[in-house]
Amino acid sequence: MNYKSVHDITLLNIPKIIDPEGRGNLSVIEKDVLPYAIKRVYYLYDVPSGSTRGGHAHKEQLEFLIPISGSFDVILDDGSHKKTFTLNQPYKGLLIPKGIWRELQNFSSGAICLVISSGEFLESDYIRSYDSFQLFKGSQSKS
Repeated sequence: MNYKSVHDITLLNIPKIIDPEGRGNLSVIEKDVLPYAIKRVYYLYDVPSGSTRGGHAHKEQLEFLIPISGSFDVILDDGSHKKTFTLNQPYKGLLIPKGIWRELQNFSSGAICLVISSGEFLESDYIRSYDSFQLFKGSQSKS
């Protein structure tokens, strides 16, 4: 998985099983839905109106974001271009590759963002300032 720009990133469908008796739907993440082994799962909820989450990039970790409930926007930045995704369907998720800056905003009331990560928490994998992110992206393009 080697994305050159945010324009290469798209929403991914999560397998959806529709109950023929109308009792609700089921979505499953297993086998080859994600291109990595799941190492960590966490979720964001009770995000106050007007708050922004994210504001970082990962050097190695991949993350898959799913809107379990409600909606929110994810702004991705590859250092040259930005692209906004509105996540509002629990059977579609956003796979964020390494080296992509992300910000989450416009959380609806009751929104829940599930994150499925390729790595356990490791502070040294985070790039937490945008200036450091730009330096990281510059060093990547030279290698």
